[in-house]
Amino acid sequence: SPRCKNALILSKDERVIIFSGTIVLIMQKMIRTLAELETEATNFVGALAPSVQGATLVTLSGELGAGKTAFTKAVANVLGVEETVTSPTFVLEKIYLLPGGHLFKRLIHIDAYRLEKGSDLSPLGFDEFMQDTSNLILLEWPEKVAEMLPVPMARLSLVALSDGSHTISYD
Repeated sequence: SPRCKNALILSKDERVIIFSGTIVLIMQKMIRTLAELETEATNFVGALAPSVQGATLVTLSGELGAGKTAFTKAVANVLGVEETVTSPTFVLEKIYLLPGGHLFKRLIHIDAYRLEKGSDLSPLGFDEFMQDTSNLILLEWPEKVAEMLPVPMARLSLVALSDGSHTISYD
């Protein structure tokens, strides 16, 4: 497999790449089962901390069927969402109120697949959502609206593999 000569393997799931003196940690996880997805979502949620400057934004990139919505469902489950979580492709966004005891009050799931430009987020109330530190926003297809997005707390890239497993890369 191709290797970057500046990559240092920390474990089978992590690598550090140094670009122009800047250290970048890239972590990649292989997900083979729904139980592994739930475990990964639990670990992910456990590592989240609300931003003091506004909402906590997480972007989810990947082709159709890569597992973006499946990951969001798993995160919602970890956060105690009891209603059925489905892709907001046609309604564009779904807002889930979270039960007490969590760091966040709302999980906002946005699917930007059908949007043409960043300004299309405004009618959805995106700017207002971003002002509230109690919001966790998971946004699918960030490349469709990139010019409007602040720097996310985490960028996740998902890939579906031919054997039915998936990879999740964090940066």
